[in-house]
Amino acid sequence: MNAPSTRTDGSREARNLRWLLENLVEEVPGIRSVAVVSSDGLLLLSSDPHQAAATRAGSGSSGPKGSSADLATIVSGVGSLTLGAAKLMDGGKITQTMVAMDHGSLFVMSIGDGSLLGVYATPDSDMSVVGYHMALFVGRAGHVLTPELRTELRTSLEREQ
Repeated sequence: MNAPSTRTDGSREARNLRWLLENLVEEVPGIRSVAVVSSDGLLLLSSDPHQAAATRAGSGSSGPKGSSADLATIVSGVGSLTLGAAKLMDGGKITQTMVAMDHGSLFVMSIGDGSLLGVYATPDSDMSVVGYHMALFVGRAGHVLTPELRTELRTSLEREQ
């Protein structure tokens, strides 16, 4: 495994979480975009934070379809929809949602504190491999994603705008 990101800004937990996300993107073939979204729908961390910030700022380029900012919006909506469906159907806790499309796949997984991990992958990606690595990320990141860390990550993204 690679060493944690050389990025020196932020707390150790923030650097470790960024490193986990970088590893997810690098190690899993077919992943196009990744976003960690807070329970209130705010983007906390993405596979391309500069692109996400530019998209939010309306810099003229909305980036490619499936950008992290777009993904965060979609993940929040899908998460809300599946949570509502689970409540209506007495289905219990949502662990993962997957949407297969002609030109890609969307995976949404609960991190446990109400936050969500969203992955947009190529249509030929191995769904079981993507799901497995997402579960590893959630297992490793879930216990460190405290309210303080969420605030730090959100503030960091806002500064990059």
